[in-house]
Amino acid sequence: MTSNKEEVKLFGMKASPFVCRVEIALKLKGVEYKYEVEKFKNLSDTLINYNPVYKKVPVLVHNDMPLSESLVILEYIDETWKQNSILPSDPSKRALARFWSKFIDDKVISSLSLSNFALCNSNPTSHTHTLFF
Repeated sequence: MTSNKEEVKLFGMKASPFVCRVEIALKLKGVEYKYEVEKFKNLSDTLINYNPVYKKVPVLVHNDMPLSESLVILEYIDETWKQNSILPSDPSKRALARFWSKFIDDKVISSLSLSNFALCNSNPTSHTHTLFF
C-alpha cells in the first residue's frame, strides 16, 4: 500500500484499454489512487500540462511526477511497488513479456482502432458504434 506521504493520481477514460491496464496494475499492487476522469475530445488543461507531447490518457502522477504511455507506466508501477510483481524476475522472460505487450499494442490494438474508425465512418450520422481507443 502507499504511505500517507504518497499521492497517486490516474488520469483516464473508462473506455480506454490503455487506462484499464494501468488500473489493473495499480489494483494488483494494492496502490491507492485517485481517478481523474477525462472527457473524450475535451481533455482538461491539467492533463495537457502533464502530457504536453501526446495530450492523451493514461497519465499517472506519483508525488507530482507525471508519466505517460501505458507500458512505461506499467514498468514504473512494477519497479516502484515491489509487492505482487507484474513482470517475471528472469530477464529473458521479462523481455518476452515486453515483446508480447508491444506486439499487442502494435498489431491488435491498432487493428481494433482501424476497425472502429471504419465502423464509425461507414455511417457518419450514427454515433451508436463509437468506441474510444
